[in-house]
Amino acid sequence: MDPLLLGLIVALATVFVLFSGIPVAVGLLTVSALFLLAFDGLRSLSLMPEILFGKLNDFALLSIPMFIIMGAAISSTRAGADLYEALERWLTRVPGGLVVSNLGACALFAAMSGSSPATCAAIGKMGIPEMRRRGYPDGVAAGSIAAGGTLGILIPPSVTMIVYGIATETSIGRLFLAGVLPGVMLVGLFMAWSIFSTWRSGNMAVLGQRSYPWRARLEILPRVLPFLAIIAGVLYAMYGGVATPSETAAVGALLCVVIAVVIYRMWSIGAIWVVLRDSTRESVMILFIIGAAGVFSYMLSSLFITQSIAGWIAELEANRWVIMLCVNLFLLVAGFFLPPVAVILMAAPILMPIIEGAGFDPYWFAVVLTINMEIGLISPPVGLNLYVINGIAPDIPLGTILKGSLPFVACMVLGIVILALFPGLATWLPTLVMGAA
Repeated sequence: MDPLLLGLIVALATVFVLFSGIPVAVGLLTVSALFLLAFDGLRSLSLMPEILFGKLNDFALLSIPMFIIMGAAISSTRAGADLYEALERWLTRVPGGLVVSNLGACALFAAMSGSSPATCAAIGKMGIPEMRRRGYPDGVAAGSIAAGGTLGILIPPSVTMIVYGIATETSIGRLFLAGVLPGVMLVGLFMAWSIFSTWRSGNMAVLGQRSYPWRARLEILPRVLPFLAIIAGVLYAMYGGVATPSETAAVGALLCVVIAVVIYRMWSIGAIWVVLRDSTRESVMILFIIGAAGVFSYMLSSLFITQSIAGWIAELEANRWVIMLCVNLFLLVAGFFLPPVAVILMAAPILMPIIEGAGFDPYWFAVVLTINMEIGLISPPVGLNLYVINGIAPDIPLGTILKGSLPFVACMVLGIVILALFPGLATWLPTLVMGAA
């Protein structure tokens, strides 16, 4: 059978299996086993366990459960509420200070926790009611938090970037640095739209109407500065050559648990057990997907599908930006239905030969891919963050939340366009800190 036709059949079968509702890892293993059995015989099935466990035999994978524990410890405390209160007190005199402080809190909490749903829940529980009470439009209140929560997979440390680095064999440290300036850019675009949308609503009074004394501003800092210090310390240790990403993740996780116990008095064994239980569950899920994706990649390569697609793209002699547009549309649609980790692990073996063949930087592409995944988090039909916001504020209709998030989707699309025009936004900082790739 022609490898391109076979690739189309594999794609359709994968979509059908994943849409059936079974776990992503099980679906990938099922599709891989069926096609290997059909075209390579029983011998190929004996290799599947070796490939699956071999994919997990990577020291870099240790950073995933460590960063997840780090985020879970933060999410289980009042850190989100304290971070929100601190930024509100310090930014209250900025025009649109409340929505700016909410987005800033989302960005910082997302960097600490690495979880979009956790960011939406932690910041939204306080931010959305307060914005609505002060007269901000419901769409701005809900949409800004939903969009701000997506920053967790872009701003380092990011589990999604770690997975991309493992799948593509690229430097995790460079990937973290590549996400910094684009992450700041997206925060700026989100803030600009929120302020403009509030100003356009005609209620100018809500853009700045509360003042805090210096004592109130200073007394909140001791509760949030330790967490920010951990982030700074983790990044310094990683890029200062002190430790590897896995080692810094382990130390960061331990320190976050210690701070949760000492500052937020999370003394009970039950509370610590919940953190470890939830972290283990999420880590095993991600690692199982990574192992299954390794088998899926082997199947694509064994059946010569990956090589044929890359060769077909090269023979098209199409403009590389047309190719990139098609890749973005594919990622966008995939992100509507599947979690970011699954999309990265499934698509990386197919897309990387195409991306590198077209002359695109893999670290720049990592940022573009991640922004596409962010769009999927606030777009139907899955749109996980939309449902989290709806759970926080059930009296805001889901349609209003969706309508409020669409301008932020446009901001992300604009961000991708800006990155295409100025790729140095993603590549300059890694080159400055770590030298040329």
